Amino acid sequence: MKVVVDMNKCQDHGQCVFAAPDVFRLDEAGRLAYVSDPDESLRADVEDAADVCPLQAISIED
Repeated sequence: MKVVVDMNKCQDHGQCVFAAPDVFRLDEAGRLAYVSDPDESLRADVEDAADVCPLQAISIED
């Protein structure tokens, strides 16, 4: 699984951080940072994060 975030769309709302804290975080500057190739066991959390993203900036590639 590969996580892709369109950083041109992302506005750092952080909803993904709540949905999948093992994959997404906000850095010291408040910008989104994420693991692009998380363990498959985190797929459900990443799917939830993609669903709750207000700008639909997160996608998953297999």
